Amino acid sequence: MKIRPDISLRFAFSCLALSLILAISTLAGPPLICHPIDIGSAQSLPWPSDGRNLVGRPDYDVSQLVADTLSLLSPDMPVLVRMETLRRATIYAQRDPQVAKQLVLRLRARSEANAGDPLAAFDFGYLVECYKQAQLAHSQGLRAWGNGNWSNPAANVDGLAFVKAAIGMRGQDPEMEFAAALIASERSRKDCQEHIDRAAVGVKDDPLLAQNLVGYFGKETVSAALAKASSGEN
Repeated sequence: MKIRPDISLRFAFSCLALSLILAISTLAGPPLICHPIDIGSAQSLPWPSDGRNLVGRPDYDVSQLVADTLSLLSPDMPVLVRMETLRRATIYAQRDPQVAKQLVLRLRARSEANAGDPLAAFDFGYLVECYKQAQLAHSQGLRAWGNGNWSNPAANVDGLAFVKAAIGMRGQDPEMEFAAALIASERSRKDCQEHIDRAAVGVKDDPLLAQNLVGYFGKETVSAALAKASSGEN
């Protein structure tokens, strides 16, 4: 696949235009796609040194995407790293519709085979929502991944429902709450704020979560959520 040098710049402008339809995220563009999750030095799918690159490495063999992604999504992988891995996988999947379909089917099958596993439910649900945001980007005129609309193999699935189910199984998990807040930011301001409030509870013990929360939703929003938690309002 040939990558033109102006792709990242054109994608950035597309993301800026898409900001008009987002609810409360402080950053422009579909949040699950346009903005990387800060994972520090954790291992994920291969990526250029520029974390905000939105096409990935041109030399990455997308035929290995399903195997690579499933291998990385181990039980001990933190949720933030899972989020970034699934974001990268979604971007790489734009290169091959069959690979995109295979990946979501494999994660769905894993979730169904492990009905009590919150991570399996989370991975499937979060990928579904990443796919939806990729589809949104295409529909808004993005051409960085090729011309025409993308046929989303998970268009009719409610990924947020799976993420919320994962939170229910997992118990209190601030990083999953952060993921739910990002998804909900396009649906319901109230729902999004509730997830932010629950995510903020974990920032004192999770510097990366704190950094990502502030990066996406702003210092004032996170500070207000922390104040609410301290007062016992949550």
